Amino acid sequence: MTHSTGTLYIVSAPSGAGKTSLVKALVDAQPSIRVSVSHTTRAMRPGEVNGVNYHFVDRAEFLRMIEHNDFLEQAEVFGNLYGTSQSHLQQTLDEGHDLILEIDWQGAEQVRAVMPAATSIFILPPTQQALRQRLTNRGQDSDEIIEGRMREAVSEMSHYKDYDYVVINDDFATALEDLKAIFRANLLTQPHQQQRFSQLLAQLLA
Repeated sequence: MTHSTGTLYIVSAPSGAGKTSLVKALVDAQPSIRVSVSHTTRAMRPGEVNGVNYHFVDRAEFLRMIEHNDFLEQAEVFGNLYGTSQSHLQQTLDEGHDLILEIDWQGAEQVRAVMPAATSIFILPPTQQALRQRLTNRGQDSDEIIEGRMREAVSEMSHYKDYDYVVINDDFATALEDLKAIFRANLLTQPHQQQRFSQLLAQLLA
């Protein structure tokens, strides 16, 4: 591990578990952490910004990127394509920034195969009822779509056991502190400490 390399964090959750809000709060509190911006073919939602929330591209452009092997991982979710640009991700890590990749379990599986050193976190809701309530409160989807998302969520949640850490988002502040604790603990691992305190360690052992 070189001095400048950041850590890649994979964060997954079923739709409505609060992943996006938790990650935003974490990054606001610790600006050195970056969030990877994925490419997608889905339509922009109200309030979203191209290049900030996602790189919004049409299906033809996405398929061209697949042909050029631009993606570290890609998946189709609810009929839309999502993918992570490999060159952007590596550049951010090489600059020394920790990078969060918000992807589903399929994408996480692909990334772990290529980058096994990644740290993975799965965020769960406290109950199915709470998850349904959060999806309903968005006011964006019909009952039929919400039912589909609930079925998908139960299937997704079964993959929590493939992850290094599990955070239950019952109380938001507690879940945020749990997330911060994972990032803080990772900075205290021996390889990181060796990088940060190389001079001190050399003096202690002289």
